[in-house]
Amino acid sequence: MMTERRGHDLADWLGRAESTGFPSLTSLARGLRQDFDAVTAGLTMEWNSGRVEGNVNRVKRVKRHGYGRVGFDLLRLQILHAD
Repeated sequence: MMTERRGHDLADWLGRAESTGFPSLTSLARGLRQDFDAVTAGLTMEWNSGRVEGNVNRVKRVKRHGYGRVGFDLLRLQILHAD
C-alpha cells in the first residue's frame, strides 16, 4: 500500500487491523483514523516532506551539538553553512 501509493485501500486495512484483537495494532488503527484524510493523502500523493524534515533534523543536530557551549552567532553560522 505504501510503495504502490494505494491510499484508497487504507479504510479496508484499518478495518482488518482493528478486527485482529491485537491491542497495539488496534491502537495504531485508531490513531490513523483520527487524521484519516491526511494519512490517505500521504499514501496516495507523490509529494512528501522529506527534504523539510531533513533540514529540521539537521538544525536540531547542530543545536544539540552546541547546546550550552556556543552563542547564538556561532549557532546561526553552523546552520547556514552546515553540510
